[in-house]
Amino acid sequence: MFKIPVSVLVVIHTADLQVLLIERADAPGLWQSVTGSQEAGESLRETAIREVAEETGLDARSFVLTDWNTRNQFEIFPRWRHRYAPGVTHNSEHVFSLKLPAPQKVVLADCEHLNQVWLPVDAAADKCFSWSNTAAIRRLPVLATPEMSHS
Repeated sequence: MFKIPVSVLVVIHTADLQVLLIERADAPGLWQSVTGSQEAGESLRETAIREVAEETGLDARSFVLTDWNTRNQFEIFPRWRHRYAPGVTHNSEHVFSLKLPAPQKVVLADCEHLNQVWLPVDAAADKCFSWSNTAAIRRLPVLATPEMSHS
C-alpha cells in the first residue's frame, strides 16, 4: 500500500522552548521532529496524535496540541519516493506543535529512530535536515505563546 502524500510535522517542545529531535533509523545523522503520513479516513489532528504516539510513546491528547494552520508543499526526496504511488513527487505537510511541561525521555520506535535529544530552539533548528522543520522550529518562539488557540 502506498503512502498518502499528505503528512504532519509535530514540533514537540517545552514552555521554555526546549525542542525534542529524533534521529532517523533509515538515515543516520538526519534529525527531525515527529513526522508522518496521513492514513485514509484520518483528520490531520488524528494523524498528529497517532504519529506522536508511534514515534515517541507520548499521548498528545494529554498535552497542548496546536494546529498552526500552516502547510508546506515540497518535493519528496528521491530516496523515499518508492513509498508513494508511481508519479507522486510532492507532499503537503501540515505543521503542529505539542507543548510539554518539561523535557521527557520518550520511547522511540526501534524501526524508525535511533536517538533523541532535547535542545534549545536555535540549536534544534540548526540540527534539522529538513528546511520545513527548521522553519517551524525558528517560528516556535513567536507561535508558541500562551495566547495561541488550542485547536
